[in-house]
Parts: sequence; C-alpha cells; structure tokens
Amino acid sequence: MISRVFATPTNTASLMLILAVLLAPLPGSAQQLANVPMIGWFVLTSEEGFLDGFRQGLRELGYVEGQNIAIVSRPPEGNGDRLVEQIQELARLNVKIIVAGSVQATIAAKRAALPIPVVFSMANPVGAGVVAGLARPGGNMTGVSAATEEQFGGKWLELLKEAAPQLSRVVYLWNPTNNSSASSWKAMQGLAPAAGLTLLSVEMRDPKDIDEALAAIIRDRAEGIIVDSDYATARNKTRIVEFAAENRLAAIYVFRVYVDAGGLMSYGPSFFELARHLATYVDKILKGAKPADLPVEQPTKFELVINLKTAKAFGLTIPPSLLLQATQVIE
Repeated sequence: MISRVFATPTNTASLMLILAVLLAPLPGSAQQLANVPMIGWFVLTSEEGFLDGFRQGLRELGYVEGQNIAIVSRPPEGNGDRLVEQIQELARLNVKIIVAGSVQATIAAKRAALPIPVVFSMANPVGAGVVAGLARPGGNMTGVSAATEEQFGGKWLELLKEAAPQLSRVVYLWNPTNNSSASSWKAMQGLAPAAGLTLLSVEMRDPKDIDEALAAIIRDRAEGIIVDSDYATARNKTRIVEFAAENRLAAIYVFRVYVDAGGLMSYGPSFFELARHLATYVDKILKGAKPADLPVEQPTKFELVINLKTAKAFGLTIPPSLLLQATQVIE
C-alpha cells in the first residue's frame, strides 16, 4: 500500500518545523569553525609522526582542533613551479598561517611571496636564502631549522662504520638541488677517508628517478648507503628500505620512520619534536607576534634508533658501545 501525505496547512507547518530542526547548525559545526583561525598545512614528508607532533604541541598550548583552531591540509605534489601554485592555492583559503615542512615546501613558500606568515621546518634556512639570519629572520617566515646536515654528516659515517666495520664503499643517496644535502655532501667528502671509507654519490632529483638511482648503487658495488632527507627519497621510503634488505646493504637514514619500516639505523633530529615546537610559533603569531622578530631555533635533541632485527638479518653484530648510544633499540 502506498501512503500519501497531502500538504494541508497543518501538515505544511509541521513539515517546516521538522525541516528547521533538522537543518539547524550544530555546535562546533562549519558555522562555528568559520570563526576560528585556520592553519594551512603544506608538508612534504613521509614522516607520519610530524602532524602528530604538531597537534600535540597545539593541545599543550590549549588549542582544540575543531573548536578554537582548524588545520587545512593540501598534500604537495610535483616540484618547482607546481609547488608554488599549490601553496598559493592554499593561501587563498583564508588561512591565517601556513606551516611548510621540508626544504622544497619552504622554498616554494618563499617564491610564492605570500602575504601571510609562514612557519617552516627545514635544514639550513639561511643557506637556502629563506631567512636573513637565525636570530632575526626578517620578512614573514620563521620556524625551526633541522640543523645544517654537515653538523652531523660525519656522525653518519662514524655510526655506519661502527655498525659494519667491514664497509669500504658507501653511497650517499641525495638530491643535489637541496642546498642542505649539498653542504652535507661537501662535508662528508672530507671526512670519509679518515673513517676508512670511499664515499660515492648517487643523485636523485625527483621521486620518479628511483629505478635509475637504485641501479647506480648496484653498479657502484656499494656496501652501504647513507640516505639523506629529501622529498625524492621520502616518497620512496618503502622501496629504499626493501632494496637495502634485498641486497644486504647496511644503511643509515636521517629519520627513524625508515627504521620503523625495517631500515637498519637512523640518526638525526626528532621529527615529532620539531613539529611539536612549530606549534609554539603558531601560538605566538596568532597572539600578535611578527615572524620577523621570532628567532629560528635549532634542535638540541638528536636520536639514534637501531633495528636489531634487521641487523641480525644482515649478519651484523651491533657492538655494545653503539647500543649504549642508542635512543631506542627495536628488537
């Protein structure tokens, strides 16, 4: 049986009341969110904990996502001019601040000449021309520096040699268009001989160059790899870790995400802590501070993470002296 509802005056009034209740905005809905500051998230990294760290920092400062702050994310794709276009599109969404993560994302923000503040996380922002100086950055950009990698490039060589003393030929997998990586390459060239290592270069300018890069590592008869931090390598994290395992190549990475995925070891700043600290910049700017007056800070905490399961699969016995240095050992 088909039932029909006829629009009598009484029924029409009832239906209008029901619709009014159903369509009324709920607390915390888009109407309320329109009144809270929106933060644009433009981060080129595969480090899953980066956004978690930023959200943790916001919570510690009293921000509740969806109530008194909102995050609008646009995953960056491509490079160069395309990144500039994407970050300009994000800025047009009326965000109050843009958070840029990685060298490429930050340089894209600089090139875009945005009219709003940019808080970044990148290595060597002074060398890249992003800020005038660490103490007084000037302009509309500030944030945290992941340190210039020549500060710990020698540590990569030292740790890799200690973990695998038989190593003699090590490849540095890097992007030469990344100014921080270029500084690291220059520094390590001078340090490798003292560590008893021959350092070879394999360049990877774009994620799509992965096949050619891995083939070059095989041709160079590498026994170990240092994988630098860059969007080109980060987008191929799983592929690189699996390649190292298949070819029993001892590898050290900048960030622990590679070790969590099965890589041998990592040494570098904590991405979680870097992102967590970015929230303090966002807080200060929302309260009226100018980016030009907020010094760029450098990390004071570095972490060494070792995957013992991977070491055993490679036939490596990690010496106790190295294990004692580790921030975390994955068994």
